[in-house]
Amino acid sequence: MKTVLVVDDEANIRELATLYLEKEGYGVQTAADGAAALEAVRVHEPDLIVLDVMMPEMDGLEVCRTIRRGSDVPILMLTARADDIDKIVGLELGADDYMGKPFNPRELAARVKAILRRAEGGSGPARSTVSVGPLSIDWQRREASIGEEQLTLRTKEFDLLRALAEHEGVVLTRDQLLERVWGYDYFGETRTVDVHVTQVRRKIGERGVAIQTVRGVGYKLVATG
Repeated sequence: MKTVLVVDDEANIRELATLYLEKEGYGVQTAADGAAALEAVRVHEPDLIVLDVMMPEMDGLEVCRTIRRGSDVPILMLTARADDIDKIVGLELGADDYMGKPFNPRELAARVKAILRRAEGGSGPARSTVSVGPLSIDWQRREASIGEEQLTLRTKEFDLLRALAEHEGVVLTRDQLLERVWGYDYFGETRTVDVHVTQVRRKIGERGVAIQTVRGVGYKLVATG
């Protein structure tokens, strides 16, 4: 049984999320603040964390930053703010996904399922290894390297790079990347892809392979050396 940790200072949110996640067969642990969340991560080692951004004392962004120092556990962040600031900062800190509040609990359960499925590699490519120029990606080992140097990629960064590498030179739209990497319809919210592309580009650098932007369409991965 997969375990989900739900972190929110509102009891009704914790109860609602627990109800729907348990219906889907997940074990659920809860925490009401950031400090309790970090302790729960240490004790229970959850398979996924649903993490609210706006909490007293230690907010969700700081919790996410702390968790990412030592763990790659998938994180789905919740934000009640209408703008994109929390979403962008959360993604840059290593969150895998985000939802606005109030949220549909059925959609929350669906997103948790999709994230866990992707983390397990359940929809990997037929080929275990894909190469583009000096870049080599081993899906089964979940390793990516440029020449002799192994890249340090978070879960979604790896999946994004793998999806582009499988279609070398072919433009993939943001919606196609959302479907391939996140596994569900994002209802037109494509900023997630842009943030992750920026992160992957930073890690690749200029070493014989590049993610190119095709304005108004999407992205493609090409060898440049």
